[in-house]
Amino acid sequence: MIVDVIIPVYNEEESIPKVIAEIPRTLVRNIIVCNNNSTDKTKEVSQNAGAIVLDENRQGYGSACLKGLSYISKLEDKPDIVVFLDGDYSDFPEQMTELIAPISNGYDLVIGSRALGDLEKGSMQPQQIFGNWLATSLIKLIYKYEFTDLGPFRAVRYDKLLEIDMQDQDFGWTVEMQVKAAKMKLKCKEVPVMYRKRIGVSKVSGTIKGTILAGHKILWTIFKLI
Repeated sequence: MIVDVIIPVYNEEESIPKVIAEIPRTLVRNIIVCNNNSTDKTKEVSQNAGAIVLDENRQGYGSACLKGLSYISKLEDKPDIVVFLDGDYSDFPEQMTELIAPISNGYDLVIGSRALGDLEKGSMQPQQIFGNWLATSLIKLIYKYEFTDLGPFRAVRYDKLLEIDMQDQDFGWTVEMQVKAAKMKLKCKEVPVMYRKRIGVSKVSGTIKGTILAGHKILWTIFKLI
């Protein structure tokens, strides 16, 4: 199977080389780093590490991911699987094999669940843990699909990703994918993943404003798609 990886980044010059270095290259065709207005050397160090780097000036996590998907859509040979992970080195890229494996066995979307895995102390803020619980509880109540996490580390069949038709440009990206997958009755699975303290300060959970905006957008996305 052809696997392409999309990594949205904003000012991750210290962490992104570590992320790229630990991606299992025998499994992956393209590592696509989507540079979302970084003001540091994220672009240069990503290129030096062997990634394809795309610039997306429209600010937002979802905007960066959509830039990567736009690039893939223009490739002659489309991937079978797209993997998303963050560029802050909180995920363990070597666990990509565990995310891809269920798709080989018929699953459409695989979420790396931090709630089911090994969570390093301090790697997630209390508001993140509560927000994940609230969002996944609402998805279960409304859409009858059981998730334990909205984790960014995930693998999805490319043909199903096209059917999902992702639109969100910022904080609602992960929950949009899971809610639409539930509505479409896709075959979804969670696998436990490890999670560590990120390098640097989170642009979302690391600020009060970011936490409030993300929480509002996640809840709004869950209800607007009913």
